[in-house]
Amino acid sequence: MDRKRRTQAMAARAAALALIGLPMAASSAATGSPAIPGPVRPPMGWSSWNSFSNTISSAVTQQQADALVSTGLRRAGYQYVNIDEGWWLGTRDTAGNIVVDPKQWPALAPGERAGDMANIVRYIHAKGLKAGIYTDVGLDGCSMYPDVGPAYRNVGSRSHYEQDFVQFARWGFDYVKVDWCGGDKENLSGQVQYAEVARAIDRAARLTGRRLVLSICNWGKQSPWTWGPGVGGIDYTLWRTGGDIIPPIVTGSANEGRRITVDKILKSFDDAIHPEAQHTGYFNDADMMVVGMPGTTGQTDRLHMALWAMAGGPLLVGADLTKLDGAMVATLANEHAIAVDQDSLGLQAVKVGEVSPGLEIWSKRLDGMGRRAVLLLNRTYFPAPFRVAPGPLALTRIAAAKDVWGGAAPRRDGAGLSATVPAQDALFLLVEGDDAPATTLSRAAPDAADAGTTRSVFTGDARTDRPITALRVTYRNAGSTAHAALFVNGETGTAVALPPVAGKGQVWLQAKLAKPGQPNQVAFEPAPGQAVDIVQVDAF
Repeated sequence: MDRKRRTQAMAARAAALALIGLPMAASSAATGSPAIPGPVRPPMGWSSWNSFSNTISSAVTQQQADALVSTGLRRAGYQYVNIDEGWWLGTRDTAGNIVVDPKQWPALAPGERAGDMANIVRYIHAKGLKAGIYTDVGLDGCSMYPDVGPAYRNVGSRSHYEQDFVQFARWGFDYVKVDWCGGDKENLSGQVQYAEVARAIDRAARLTGRRLVLSICNWGKQSPWTWGPGVGGIDYTLWRTGGDIIPPIVTGSANEGRRITVDKILKSFDDAIHPEAQHTGYFNDADMMVVGMPGTTGQTDRLHMALWAMAGGPLLVGADLTKLDGAMVATLANEHAIAVDQDSLGLQAVKVGEVSPGLEIWSKRLDGMGRRAVLLLNRTYFPAPFRVAPGPLALTRIAAAKDVWGGAAPRRDGAGLSATVPAQDALFLLVEGDDAPATTLSRAAPDAADAGTTRSVFTGDARTDRPITALRVTYRNAGSTAHAALFVNGETGTAVALPPVAGKGQVWLQAKLAKPGQPNQVAFEPAPGQAVDIVQVDAF
């Protein structure tokens, strides 16, 4: 390769690293920011927006925190209490610090000061829960478009990123949702602004010792799954992939007649499916859940929970927890559904078959050889028969299958399974069998463009008759979390985080490979200043 082409190739790689959000200067490994221990799982908890809009208050937050405990949802794994838009009315003092309404957020214990958000954080933490807060990437937040109550302006963090995130951390918050209403209004670049937010979170962590989980909420605009993984060097990031399932349904307001529909739930699920981007602490976020909200039934709730578990993203309940009945709680607390969502591989379901339009077979690889979660999804308005063979599930044999909800197991049908699925419903299965054999890719010799880099390249034919191929990456990393860009067949894939391990570690990814019989190249480009030791890549 001549010097000009080599320079062009290096420039293209640098641009790709920037595109997916990896730092072009010192990363978290170099700055000494806290490493995230693996495996990192998607957050579970409650968020205020769906049922309270911008009418959130200390009293409402306490009631919901109490209900997370009393319903048993905390015991099932739901731990975040996330305070959404409406907590702050847009006032700052002369130093630019956020000023909070003392009536909305009073003192809760002797010695506390009214208007101090640390009060509600202490209350939440005392329940064994974690606390989340809200802001916007722009000057305004979404309460400038009020659904309930008055409009509030200047409730975003633009021009105050570091100041605000340090304040959130000092108050004791664990999680921050950063919305996009102001960013959208100001025509900002999501990739640029959220990278600045991520760096502000990193600086706040180094100043306070408390790292905030970053929830990017730009509704799928500007394709956040292409740059959200690792944005700003953050090791734990989630990003919204579409709009709200439904605007808030607030009791006693003019909008309380709104109702949830299955079609809206399915639309949010479809928007969330970007399996190449989800892994190692990076999650597609399909939106707050609507289980238990007006318009849902037991069947709708179970379908919704199954879809979100298969998507493998956050499980954040949007219903008023004080109004959930026993069946709703049982759906949210189902241990098998939660285990599918929280599986340590961190992968997302892939559509592996379609009986006919609207009759779909989805498969999600789970930790442990031969284990799959399978969803037979009937989008149509009539009951329909399904048959699933082991091949599309990347299995050579199906040994066992059971219904997540405790219903009858599907029928044995030769080497496969058969079942009839009701209209606008799904059969949610746990399947065990024998994995199809893996193909180990060969390490390739570096070409001229790789000179002076620590790029790792693997090539080989792989079984690629499925739409997405699972890749098991074995690596060594004894230091802080390392980051690399992943390039599949010369195209930018995603960012990869490699948590520190003793000896050899493994992470799982998913990628689109070439057609059967054609060569594939999988390359890992370390972030500047980092060395990534990739030992082996196996394709399944």
